[in-house]
Amino acid sequence: MLTSFLEGLLCCLTSKSANIVVPVETSEPADGYEFVEVKPGRVLRVRHIIPDRPVVEEPTGQGGSVSCKRKITVYRNGQLFIENLGDTASAEPKNGQNGKTEPNSPAEVEPVDCANTSPPVSIPEARSDGITAGNNGASEAGERDVAPAAEQNDQLQQPRMRRRKPKRTVVIDCERKISACKGTHQDVALFFIHGVGGSLDIWGSQLDFFSRLGYEVIAPDLAGHGASSAPQIAAAYTFYALAEDMRLIFKRYARKRNILIGHSYGVSFCTFLAHEYPEQIHKMVMINGGGPTALEPSLCSIFNLPTCVLHCLSPLFAWSFLKAGFARQGAKEKQLLKENNAFNVSSFVLRAMMSGQYWPEGDEVYHAELTVPILLVHGMHDKFVPVEEDQRMAEILLMAFLKLLEDGSHMIMMECPEVVNTLLHEFFLWEPASPPPPKKESKTRPETAKANSDNAKASSEPAKVRPATARQTSSNCGAEEKPDSRAKK
Repeated sequence: MLTSFLEGLLCCLTSKSANIVVPVETSEPADGYEFVEVKPGRVLRVRHIIPDRPVVEEPTGQGGSVSCKRKITVYRNGQLFIENLGDTASAEPKNGQNGKTEPNSPAEVEPVDCANTSPPVSIPEARSDGITAGNNGASEAGERDVAPAAEQNDQLQQPRMRRRKPKRTVVIDCERKISACKGTHQDVALFFIHGVGGSLDIWGSQLDFFSRLGYEVIAPDLAGHGASSAPQIAAAYTFYALAEDMRLIFKRYARKRNILIGHSYGVSFCTFLAHEYPEQIHKMVMINGGGPTALEPSLCSIFNLPTCVLHCLSPLFAWSFLKAGFARQGAKEKQLLKENNAFNVSSFVLRAMMSGQYWPEGDEVYHAELTVPILLVHGMHDKFVPVEEDQRMAEILLMAFLKLLEDGSHMIMMECPEVVNTLLHEFFLWEPASPPPPKKESKTRPETAKANSDNAKASSEPAKVRPATARQTSSNCGAEEKPDSRAKK
């Protein structure tokens, strides 16, 4: 603490920034690490692993098609009305009692324990199809006669309401084909994007796990983080500057079917890419990403203090991040922070990152326009992102599946790597149920068709009874009627 204070005081006296992060001197690819110059003097470290696949399997082309039809209406008072017109509910999976996914059933929000899996807890979804009141059929039938007269009186008494004009209307009408993404498929690539204060090292468990399964993985360091270059210009850390970096990285390594995995602030970059390249993004994962709100820096934030003051407070920031980012604060969590190079950025970069989070386009309408299937993972002990924000995100998105982890916090992929890896892998392999193929009409041979026509003609003609049989039946009927006539007498 004393050393940090002295360094901060020296920083104020010399007007120089401390803890400047610079890239590694060599730019040679080593152990899957590459250094990509996205702009002159702007170098990003990227971990790119192309595994040796013993078996290369071509995608079969099977899967399910989902009709993405929805109407988004925005009114002048900021109210948002979303009307789903397509049959998207059939594409939502549901975990059954045996742990297998059941297609064609509504999605559920399930809390998952890192140690023991708890039973699913279903959260009802808001529907705009109609409102039903009451469960008693007799009372409804009794009120049917009174309802028309009451409605007429209300119409006469109440003045006519002026119909509100929408400010903007967005109509989405497309067909999206979703298939399973296996590690043996050469056209699949996984992109991992971290948030503020992190680095690609926080994805260490995920990168090793999926590369062993045969997936091609790409994880970049944001500018000023990890081993990427750290320009001493605040404009280099705005949302648009970082998003452009991620766009160039994506265009460099993208395959035919790409899956984006983002954490915290990195979710915003994944959303940006999914909106810009809807045909190339096959699926997306949001880990503690927050709600679908536009980004705007706070004017009363502590990160608006001078850089030298923030440098003096850096030990306090590290301690508060440990308290808020992990469900448990022990020696294991401290070692994870140290080994994975998390929250190890300069005070200048931290201040520029927090003040540069300005993205007015990323509102609810922007997120509602996404048609890619999205998995949301949230740690219940997260003190940075409330669970209500992720629940609101799941309501706004067209195809979203929210998973709650009871023993996790903000750094859930480091706290419970096995559970997170399993959830991600199951989502990668998920595909909606394909409709059954249409039945083919059987083609009969001419002889069979002629025999069928003869049988039909024979069945249509009235039955011809022989005279003897007719007399016998009439006599039997008469014999049966005599006892009845006697009984009546």
